[in-house]
Amino acid sequence: MKFTKTNISNLIICEPTVFGDRRGYFMESFKQGQLNALIGSPVHFIQDNESMSSYGVLRGMHYQKGLDAQSKLVRVVHGKVLDVVVDLREDSPSFKEVFRIELSGENKKQLFVPKGCAHGYVVLSDTAIFQYKVDTPYKPESECGFMYNDKTLDIDWVVNPLDIIVSDKDQRMTDFKNATLFSNTNDLYV
Repeated sequence: MKFTKTNISNLIICEPTVFGDRRGYFMESFKQGQLNALIGSPVHFIQDNESMSSYGVLRGMHYQKGLDAQSKLVRVVHGKVLDVVVDLREDSPSFKEVFRIELSGENKKQLFVPKGCAHGYVVLSDTAIFQYKVDTPYKPESECGFMYNDKTLDIDWVVNPLDIIVSDKDQRMTDFKNATLFSNTNDLYV
């Protein structure tokens, strides 16, 4: 597996080695030891999640606060999405930086999203199946987020704004300036 660091601290692109022939393909989609060695601290994923969405569906920008913060390993098994991450760790050298990448069933790229970052994606294909691992359970009382179209960050989602479909909950998210941030990255790993 090939790992590539990004502009955001500990946000890592993971590209599996794919062995293909006339029958199809084979790949190792995850290796715990390699990821832990790269990020320098253990991540223990406890749950896999999957969603299916149609073109223009945007899910984001989401995260959990405090000790319930989640690391994620995200990938697309069918279709194509634009995946977006924002660093919310105030003591991070990449604080407030935005990272965007196309994830697809074809390119098989994955993204390790560290604790303290907001995450979202928009579907670019007719449909997409999105899978992700998390290292902390979902807790509604710790759920946070901010508006996907916040002017402070001015994220280019590629999709025409008239074609974007968001949930009622995501339409009620706060502005980025009112979002809960992570003041001490060390608190995320207690």
